[in-house]
Amino acid sequence: MRLIDTHTHLDFPDFDADRARLLANAAARGVERMVVLGVYQANFQRVWALAGAEPGLYAALGLHPVYLEQHRPEHLQQLREWLERLRGDPRLCAVGEFGLDYYLEHLDKARQQALFEAQLQMACDFQLPALLHVRRSHAQVIATLKRYKPARAGVVHAFAGSYEEAREYIKLGFRLGLGGAATWPQALRLRKTLARLPLDSVVLETDAPDMAPAMFPGVRNSPEHLPEIAGALAQVMGVEAGELAAASTRNACELFGW
Repeated sequence: MRLIDTHTHLDFPDFDADRARLLANAAARGVERMVVLGVYQANFQRVWALAGAEPGLYAALGLHPVYLEQHRPEHLQQLREWLERLRGDPRLCAVGEFGLDYYLEHLDKARQQALFEAQLQMACDFQLPALLHVRRSHAQVIATLKRYKPARAGVVHAFAGSYEEAREYIKLGFRLGLGGAATWPQALRLRKTLARLPLDSVVLETDAPDMAPAMFPGVRNSPEHLPEIAGALAQVMGVEAGELAAASTRNACELFGW
């Protein structure tokens, strides 16, 4: 299987001890490309250096809503400067990770919305896909996307919404990022939704080191696990693993221009 992991945090210290071994093993298992996403201004350089040093790694830069208290107004300007400086570099593939998180109640919704819209505007300005974090905020994210209408759309990371919400994203041109969550048997609603999704609407991801799948409970998640994740999700969706892998890879290449 040829696979693409569309959402990782391989720059995190969790991987410092064995990153080279992990990348080699993932490549040997068919994971040809991996996207590494920035989450706050302080890790932009680390993400970019990693993408430059390792073949098959691509960078996205963004300001994640969970780190809202760390973000400063000047960080938006610095993000724009990074995107301007890297414009046209094939290793830069998207803006992200950014979005809205209504699960964590202490995060101010108005500040999140302003940060979300500023980065969505950057995705539009630089004609880059948007890699979105959406937790308990689908209605607001969908309404905002309908206003901005980003031409290259993007990915709704770790999609766990309803079929109706999935349809709204698909109409807007977005792909749905599928990973470890739906491999768990107790994710009943999500698994029912996945069974109804068209293959041209999905991409595969790990969110490594987070969101470990059911077959690797309680361990650090890794792109090395993507073949097993693909196999488990294919069963849920009623297709062959190779068919899902091929569709996801095709969708990711189309989205990122690879």
